[in-house]
Amino acid sequence: MPRHPHKAAFPVSEARRYLEPGPIVLISSCWQGERNIMTLGWHTILAFTPSLVGCMIASGNHSHDLIRHSRECVINLPTTALTDTVVGIGNTSGADLDKFDHFHLTARPATQVGAPLIDECHASFECRLVEDALVKRYSFFVFEIVQAHVAPTPKHPETLHYTGDGVFMVAGKVISRRGLFRPEML
Repeated sequence: MPRHPHKAAFPVSEARRYLEPGPIVLISSCWQGERNIMTLGWHTILAFTPSLVGCMIASGNHSHDLIRHSRECVINLPTTALTDTVVGIGNTSGADLDKFDHFHLTARPATQVGAPLIDECHASFECRLVEDALVKRYSFFVFEIVQAHVAPTPKHPETLHYTGDGVFMVAGKVISRRGLFRPEML
């Protein structure tokens, strides 16, 4: 069982450091006492300030309606220590079972939203829905990250990146070009 990393307050404008270029995340949601977790790989940072992230959540997914009604969620960043759990969550439906209980994950109260944080994850980003114009047609939700919780170590955790057909790639090797990089070029 993975340990529970200590998380500290973190600037939401820096959340992209953990969310780009698209690690697999666990989305937790809650509506009228029903909670769920889903595995998600289709997300992207849209803006820095406010910190906006877009997520593709298919309408057939149990979390879709919970998030549509509550207008909030938590984007949780698992590490490779949770690989089998990430796959298991993605292969089950929250309509049939409580995934927190079934996968032995710890739900912690968030500070800004009603959806729970997943304590075993390296980072948790509390989100509120700010744009739903593309939900009906594309199942694309635009969220503002309103609170971020990140474990200070490791600074660059090993994260999962889905490559299709049940295969994941691991990120975690760091290559710095800090002196040459200009963020305005992105």
